[in-house]
Amino acid sequence: MFDFIADDIDVYQSDIKIMTNWAEDAASQMKIAIEDGSDTDGVFANVYADAHASNKGAAAGAKSADINMGASGAPLAVTKTDILDQIVDVNIVLSEQNVPETQRWMVVPVWFCGMILKSDLKDASLAGDGTSILRNGRIGLIDRTEIFESNLLYSTTDGTYTVWHALGGQRSALSFASQMTKVEHLDKVESTFGSVVRGLNVYGYKILKSSALVDFYIRKGTA
Repeated sequence: MFDFIADDIDVYQSDIKIMTNWAEDAASQMKIAIEDGSDTDGVFANVYADAHASNKGAAAGAKSADINMGASGAPLAVTKTDILDQIVDVNIVLSEQNVPETQRWMVVPVWFCGMILKSDLKDASLAGDGTSILRNGRIGLIDRTEIFESNLLYSTTDGTYTVWHALGGQRSALSFASQMTKVEHLDKVESTFGSVVRGLNVYGYKILKSSALVDFYIRKGTA
């Protein structure tokens, strides 16, 4: 749910489209509320737990059972020198589940993407677009996987470390639906000269294929 007030004074004194800008901000804040890993109702606070048992832990891999995706008490430390290895390992886990090679993705913390930009990923072929990652600053396609950064992933404390449940997967892993069920415009509001816009958004997700979802339990390494 969202609501905001467009005060008449602001509207008349401003030369920008107040209602449009505030509506855009409301949409952005609603996106944060939906994804927020620090909120028990947030998608990122729950979805990682639905990954297949062979797609998480220190012995991941449906066939190899020796790929380290991190585990409670032993999160996987990621550094700029081995970050490509970690991305490749996520893809190996998916491949051992016979997950299609197309439309794969990862959602990782902001610092993870920063490490990619600081790493030695200078080979333009890795980005899938013929352009070096370091040359254009683009976090795009790496080893068949589209990389997305998010500051909303679920994080917690494990010993002395802050850890994150990063995600890897393929389009078939889950579905998500969001719908604005009601939007109201109220012209008269007590204690102010202005208009109120409020709306109700309902959303939900469903895991369709747990074998196409990876829980990547990581911390920021120091090397």
